[in-house]
Amino acid sequence: MEISERKLKGTYEICLNPHVDNRGFFMRTFDESIFKEKGLERKWVQENHSRSEEKGIIRGLHFQLPPFTETKLVRCIKGKILDVFVDLRKDSKTFGMWDSIELSATNKKMIYIPRGFAHGFCTITNESEILYKVDNFYNAKAEVGIIWNDPDIKINWQVDTPVLSLKDKNNLLLKDFIKHFQGIENF
Repeated sequence: MEISERKLKGTYEICLNPHVDNRGFFMRTFDESIFKEKGLERKWVQENHSRSEEKGIIRGLHFQLPPFTETKLVRCIKGKILDVFVDLRKDSKTFGMWDSIELSATNKKMIYIPRGFAHGFCTITNESEILYKVDNFYNAKAEVGIIWNDPDIKINWQVDTPVLSLKDKNNLLLKDFIKHFQGIENF
């Protein structure tokens, strides 16, 4: 596996290297020693599986407030998604900036997103599935969201009319998040 830092400090693209033969492939998707060597040592406490039935579904941008912030390790195991993450770390030089990566069953990439980021994704194909590990337990009272089409963030989701949950339609604007919370500390 190859791990390289992305443009937002603390985020890492992970390229998996399958061993392929006529039967299919085998690949390691997590290796504690390799992650530790890169300074990405985490205790994963939960793994989630998300399935989306159609192209154009946006889920997010989700995060949890301290002390329930989460590091995420995300990979797509079926179909293709655009995975998006926004820096909400209070004193970060890239606060409010976003980055994205295409994750697919074919490209076998993962993204490591540290605590202090909002996270979401858009399905690029029908029948997309992702698996993601987190290093903190879900806490409904600490869950917050930033609206997918925030005019200050200007994310290019590559979809004109997304399919959204009622919850995601009512997420906060970044400016309202800043007004109430200033940013995420103690991440």
